[in-house]
Amino acid sequence: MIKVSKIRYYFERNGYEVCTRLADRLGMRVSRVRFFFVYMSFFTLGVWFSLYLTLAFFLKIKDMIYTKRSSVFDL
Repeated sequence: MIKVSKIRYYFERNGYEVCTRLADRLGMRVSRVRFFFVYMSFFTLGVWFSLYLTLAFFLKIKDMIYTKRSSVFDL
């Protein structure tokens, strides 16, 4: 039971960033975006989950490329 809680906590802490950023961009509530992804994952048997993982991958790449630097000497 403790391992399940640790796994759930890990995914709640690290996995919801895509939904949060997408909801901020669209001006929606985060819970509605999460419900959409969960329900569509069950409905379409994982197609939306793969879309979610693809979005997470591209957001991570974007964050790695476009980092804000405070000065010229931060290179």
